[in-house]
Amino acid sequence: MKKILTTTALVLTTLTTTFAQQKKGDVELGFHAGYSYANVSSGSLVNADNKSGLNAGIAADFYFSNRWSLKTKLIFDQKGWGDGFFSNDNNNNFKTDYRLNYITLPIMANWHFGKKRNWYLNFGPYVGYLAGAKASDISVDVKDYFHNTDFGIAAGIGTKIRLSDNIKLLLEYDEQAGLTDIFKTNPGSAVRNGRGSLNVGFNFILK
Repeated sequence: MKKILTTTALVLTTLTTTFAQQKKGDVELGFHAGYSYANVSSGSLVNADNKSGLNAGIAADFYFSNRWSLKTKLIFDQKGWGDGFFSNDNNNNFKTDYRLNYITLPIMANWHFGKKRNWYLNFGPYVGYLAGAKASDISVDVKDYFHNTDFGIAAGIGTKIRLSDNIKLLLEYDEQAGLTDIFKTNPGSAVRNGRGSLNVGFNFILK
């Protein structure tokens, strides 16, 4: 885990430094919020249901050509799954939903296309920090059962509609797919996060 953290930090630092030094385009700062649905992928949790939630964040887009930019976000992400089970110290099982709240940092290559370059596709790695975890139906804090960090791949598609010289309306769909097991102790198959979201926001162009 330490090697993964170190490697990820070095890659993200190198990318940020490289692209932030480019002077060939605008910088856009923005914020967004939206509806999300989350689940987990695992052979041992085949009956897990989607869990609805919210996400909200801020973003920065560093352009180094009219087609490419480097986009990074800082997001409050609600993840988890429905119809799970929790066992207490007396080995009593309770059916419950799991709510996992993350602070997520994706760093993505952003490809702009269309006649006015107002459409975009982005993709890249993300790292998430677990801010809280609860078995929500029985109000039990379960954060100690989960890893504090989550690594995965983020991808999205969206469009930006210019409202004025410096403001754009953002419409976006994005997904995250976890690559690491979210449980600290797991005798079964790995359990990985998954999340899709539909977002609306505004971008502000900095000259």
